[in-house]
Amino acid sequence: MSLFQQPCIGAEYLGDNRCSFLVWAKNAAAMDLHIVGEAERIVPLQNAGDGYFRAEVENVRPGTLYFYRFDQTTERPDPASKFQPRGVHGPSQVIDRSFAWTDSHWFGLPLQRYIVYELHVGTYTAEGAFEAIIPHLAQLKELGVTALELMPVAQFPGDRNWGYDGAYPFAVQNSYGGPAGLKRLVDACHQQGLAVVLDVVYNHLGPEGNYFTEFGPYFTARYKTPWGLALNFDGPGSDPVRRFFIDNALYWISEFHLDALRLDATDQILDHSPTHFLAELSAEVDELRKELNRQVFLFPESAANDVRVIKSRELGGYNLDAQWNDEFHHALRAVLTEERTGYYRDFGEFRQLVKAYTEGFVYSGEYSKHRGRRHGSSTRDIPAERFIVFSQNHDQVGNRVLGRRLTQLVSFEKLKLAAGAVLLSPFVPLLFMGEEYGEEAPFQYFISHSDPQLIEAVRKGRQEEFAAFEWNIEPPDPQDEATFRRAKLNHLLSQGGHHRTLREFYRELIRLRKALTPLARLSKAHCEIISYDEQRVLLMRRWNRDQTNLILYNFSDAEVSLAPALPAGRWQKIFDSAAARWQGPGTRLREFLNAQEELSLTLSAASFALFQAAPAANPASDTQETSTR
Repeated sequence: MSLFQQPCIGAEYLGDNRCSFLVWAKNAAAMDLHIVGEAERIVPLQNAGDGYFRAEVENVRPGTLYFYRFDQTTERPDPASKFQPRGVHGPSQVIDRSFAWTDSHWFGLPLQRYIVYELHVGTYTAEGAFEAIIPHLAQLKELGVTALELMPVAQFPGDRNWGYDGAYPFAVQNSYGGPAGLKRLVDACHQQGLAVVLDVVYNHLGPEGNYFTEFGPYFTARYKTPWGLALNFDGPGSDPVRRFFIDNALYWISEFHLDALRLDATDQILDHSPTHFLAELSAEVDELRKELNRQVFLFPESAANDVRVIKSRELGGYNLDAQWNDEFHHALRAVLTEERTGYYRDFGEFRQLVKAYTEGFVYSGEYSKHRGRRHGSSTRDIPAERFIVFSQNHDQVGNRVLGRRLTQLVSFEKLKLAAGAVLLSPFVPLLFMGEEYGEEAPFQYFISHSDPQLIEAVRKGRQEEFAAFEWNIEPPDPQDEATFRRAKLNHLLSQGGHHRTLREFYRELIRLRKALTPLARLSKAHCEIISYDEQRVLLMRRWNRDQTNLILYNFSDAEVSLAPALPAGRWQKIFDSAAARWQGPGTRLREFLNAQEELSLTLSAASFALFQAAPAANPASDTQETSTR
């Protein structure tokens, strides 16, 4: 096995108080291992070539703390540390990777069954730890969620952060419960039949505790990202860098039994080599999923609208599995709120929402005012299951100046409409924690850095980011612990009033999505959209063999009357967001619609209704209107 295929980078406990250490330190002439604590000692590492240093050391057990020492003076944590119990500046720790897994029955879920629930470990519970999530799993399963997505958990500075400032990609955050805590959570999820997705960051590393440049050319000056220097995936010395991050992905999947990785901001993974890093990553994950006999997926996030990311390998793509589709969110949000600042400048036309439903990307080569250039490529031929859609997520809530959720921005009727727009779409749906009951806690950006200059730079950066949205409000201090505390969810809200109604609303929608085969089948080819742009109404027809469902959406702020072109047959209403059961204003839609009749339907403002094909019955019932005011 070549060093570039070496899976044991970092400290690997071998049993019998023996441990191997492997580090890539191309910038070092020599490298020592400094074991700290009661059995303190210095162990010279052997030069293994190509910038690697290694040693197999006796009398080292799990829990042993260590640094790597350069030139007999400078000491740094292991870039491939598996645990940083004392934070990003402290020593790395040898861990025992063994764990009593109980999920041997688990082979993963097909992508078509994914209903994703994104959460932040630190704010989902009062305790802010992996194991504190476990008691909530039964309720999430009862809601209908099938996959839990964790925001990044790689070691970051301090004890509060979104996770995108991680400095040690292999180390599980100490304040969340470390690697053992994450394994217990994943094992518990699998026992409940829930898949687990982890958000990982391969476009940059956090600034505090990041000593990677001292070890080797991990970064390149050829490119810059919004967060500083880009990782070196295509320049001199880039082969071990690529290997490091690919091994990281394989480690998360194999060591922690994860079902999918969400790849943050892949448009900032800058690589002009013949084989893009993402294509290489995808190929290696393919091999691992075969070896593990499990369904494993890669979910890229990208602002580039580059279809290659999710296009199949046979057609020249990177073959990643399903992309977060921000443009579906933007098109939906602009229709619901009339927002037109920042990147919402490019949205607001009703036809764009129609295109998001029928194709995926809204911008597929059109001119973008926000970017000042043409943007995107066409996804017309990309399968529906390769798009993950949402009305909220951590970015779209947290990157607002006050961290307001949709709950604070739109009416209760529009909250329900947004849920229907996402959950009855032909795409993979994602919910953001608390969305299902209308959580009111703001989710704002928070940090716990120790460097005063860095803290000030983050404050200034947030203010500049908000300027494009013309929010003339002083943003909350991300370093202030109160900003973090305000983001904690109040799960008790879900037990009463309109919050309880909204949760039941979500639960019933998810149940119908699973139970009705046309809705369970994710297919653009089996989904037809008829748009009434002037009235802001959509008629969606979805079918599977001999079963068909119709969904009427009214995105207008007013009641709308129209005569839609219904498919032939007789249609029974099975769900109506305006009904009194859902604390709606009441509905004037009939319980049965007959396409043979001359129809004039009245749709309540900001509402939707779901119909299914009904058998022939008493004709009188076809003309009877109902009112549930």
